[in-house]
Amino acid sequence: MPTAMRTITITRMGIDPQLAMMWLASPALPVGGFSYSEGLEAAVDAGLIADEAQAMAWLRGQLQLTLARSELPAACAAHAAWDGADFDRLQTIQTWVLATRETAELRLQTEQMGRSMLQWLRALQPAHPLLPLAARLQPAPAWPLAFALGGHALGLNAEQTAQALAFSWLENQVQAAMRVVPLGQSAGQRMLAALLPELPDLVQQARKLQDRMDDWQSFSPLLAILSSRHETQYSRLFRS
Repeated sequence: MPTAMRTITITRMGIDPQLAMMWLASPALPVGGFSYSEGLEAAVDAGLIADEAQAMAWLRGQLQLTLARSELPAACAAHAAWDGADFDRLQTIQTWVLATRETAELRLQTEQMGRSMLQWLRALQPAHPLLPLAARLQPAPAWPLAFALGGHALGLNAEQTAQALAFSWLENQVQAAMRVVPLGQSAGQRMLAALLPELPDLVQQARKLQDRMDDWQSFSPLLAILSSRHETQYSRLFRS
């Protein structure tokens, strides 16, 4: 822990952890997650996703190949860094996250959602001692770091925070699939029922990776190609 930060006293809100996880993962959280499809809309436009089974395969691939190896380890590592007020570690994670967003829209997404999470936290806890540290991450704390700070502020540990992040991502993406494929509500519920049981193992995988940054990866070339196409897609519902 940096010497200059050792005097910081971290205070957390006294909220039941289950309720705090529901709050953090809620689509009502004003961070704009509902407005991003993260390549799914472009995959539909390219004819790669046309039904429930293909949407399920897409989401499972995203969970296993990107979220569990990138967003979740970064969030877990950031949670520990927030807990120690370790700016150098936070800056290292921030640099990695921004460098691995392979398109302009994916980078703008992580910055916008991170900035919105920070604004939510400022309104909720304006005197939180970690806010000045967060403000030093430019141009804004990337989404995994901001989400980790939100979980930390609500009294969640790293595993609970990662579970909330994974659920939030999955629910948003299922909602996106329902709108853009399109699929009915029953199909959306079937996808959630199939994929939710996989989240605990993915979180545990991320926990094992959180201190091994050399093993993090977000190599998903098809996603990068589709995201690039989406930036100039003629008609679209989503920002990414």
